[in-house]
Amino acid sequence: MQGFGWWGGALCVLVLLAGIYGYNRLVFNRARVAEAWSGIDVQLKRRSSLIPQLVACLKAYMAHERDTLEELVIRRGEAQAHERDGAAGRGPIEGQLSAALQRTFALVEGYPELKADAVFLDLQRNLSEVEEHIQMARRYYNGAVRELNVLVESVPSNLLAKAFGFRCAAYFALDDARDGLSPQLEF
Repeated sequence: MQGFGWWGGALCVLVLLAGIYGYNRLVFNRARVAEAWSGIDVQLKRRSSLIPQLVACLKAYMAHERDTLEELVIRRGEAQAHERDGAAGRGPIEGQLSAALQRTFALVEGYPELKADAVFLDLQRNLSEVEEHIQMARRYYNGAVRELNVLVESVPSNLLAKAFGFRCAAYFALDDARDGLSPQLEF
C-alpha cells in the first residue's frame, strides 16, 4: 500500500505539472494571436491614414475620375468603422479597400504627369511598403492562429482549453484571393 501511495502522489504531481504546462502554452498562444493582430491593425491604420493624402494628390489630376476617388474614400470609411472588429469581420472590408486601391492605381496609368509628381511617387512608395507589411503581418497572424487552434482542438490540450474557455481564433482571410495581391504601383 505504501508504494501505491507514493506512486499515486507522484502521478498526481506529474498530471498537475502537465496541466500547468498545457495551460501556459494555451495562454502564450492566445497572447501571440493578440500581438499578431495588433501588428495587422497598425499596418491597416497606416494604410488608412495615407489614403486621404493620396486622394488629395489625385484630385488635382483626375477630376473626371470622381467616382473612383469617392469609392476609395467610402471604402476607407468602412474600414475605419470596423477597426474594432476581429479578423473574420474585418478581412472582407479590408479586401474591398485593397480592391479600390488597385482600381485607383490602374487609372493612374492614363496620367503621365501624375506619375512624375514627387508627392504621388512618395505616396506610392509608402503605400507599397505598407501593403508589404500588411502581407507579412497577415502571415504571422495566421501562423499564430494556426498554433492556437491546433492546441484548442487537439488532445489533451483541448480538455484544458474547454475547461478554461479558450476558443479557436479566426484567420485573417480575404474573400477574393486577388485582394491579397499588392496593388501594382510600378510606373
